[in-house]
Amino acid sequence: MAVAGLAVATAAIAIGFGLAPWWAVIIPAVLSAVAGALLVQDPPSYSAAEANVPSRDSYDPPAHELIERIEHPFIVVDAKRRVELANAMARKLLGEHIVGQDVRLALRNPAAAALLTEGAPPGSRTELLDLGGQDQRWELLADPIGNDKQAVRIVDRTALRAAEKMRVDFVANASHELRTPLATLIGFIETLEGPAVEDADARRRFLAIMRGEAQRMIRLVDDLMSLSRIEADKHRQPTAPVALIPLAEEVRDALGHRLAKGERKMLIDAEPGLPPVAGDRDQLLQLLHNLVGNAIKYGRPGTTVKVRLRRDGASMVRLTVEDEGEGIAAEHLPRLTERFYRVDPGRSRSVGGTGLGLAIVKHIVERHRGQLLIDSEIGVGTRVTALLPTAASLG
Repeated sequence: MAVAGLAVATAAIAIGFGLAPWWAVIIPAVLSAVAGALLVQDPPSYSAAEANVPSRDSYDPPAHELIERIEHPFIVVDAKRRVELANAMARKLLGEHIVGQDVRLALRNPAAAALLTEGAPPGSRTELLDLGGQDQRWELLADPIGNDKQAVRIVDRTALRAAEKMRVDFVANASHELRTPLATLIGFIETLEGPAVEDADARRRFLAIMRGEAQRMIRLVDDLMSLSRIEADKHRQPTAPVALIPLAEEVRDALGHRLAKGERKMLIDAEPGLPPVAGDRDQLLQLLHNLVGNAIKYGRPGTTVKVRLRRDGASMVRLTVEDEGEGIAAEHLPRLTERFYRVDPGRSRSVGGTGLGLAIVKHIVERHRGQLLIDSEIGVGTRVTALLPTAASLG
């Protein structure tokens, strides 16, 4: 146990002095401690009648405590390929009965069983599907620790796989959104080079459509870049004081031509003495622009877009944008902030939507450590609320 104790002590010193991240030090140290605990005792003897598997209490107390504290499921497989030791996380995942069980029965995974029964080389790993749940993904990592035994960690990769799927879906959706206007442009260019080359009216009509498709691509690229910048800064909470009433007035002026086009009005209803929020002014301006822009797009002509600003308790400000439109069915509400999700794809594209507006709003609110709420009623309209912390609440 001197070797095991030295490994753990060295790990503590390395972490304490910032020489290495905790995960790069603790895991090897724990494996060293386990190896020490197992190598200092004689290999367990098995009779033909029964398998005498050492209990967890037979291990050195410090090593046992370290094993129990490992945050991933962790097991020790003995020379006869039985589970000799399992920490609490492993017993929770695989069942309390696994100690003493053949590792093939404990894991019920052909690839993992083959890896462990054939003697895994250092750093061996394999994927485990549907362990603990249909949609979960795990990775098994095995290392020999002496006496023909193996230390096995089972790491949950579900979140990592989900993030990878989101990335793949995002690239596919972005490619599709860019491909559609590009295909339209190419089609009209070919027409202008051929049948419409001498038709002035057709040229004007086609050029107007081409301009619209090009502007749509510019909006999409701008939104993608905005989303990227917001995500890059998501771990840095903005702290500058920002007054929301002037921002709302600025958005009303900027979108005045769109309001007038549909004979709509924008009403700003603000509580007197409203405190400033802690925020990034440009991002909050974009948030308001996206929400008011959506309300104009989907509200009925001749109606009013309402922007309400209220205190919400001692430390928050409630910003609400409300339209009078067709409303959104309840089953769509949970997905509205997904990238490229559209309730009505045809209508969204026809009014110039990129499918990223509410995704950007969600990320801005999250960066500001706020909360986003969306309510809608068919035939009445939609109300989007952002709760934002006041500048005073951050001290």
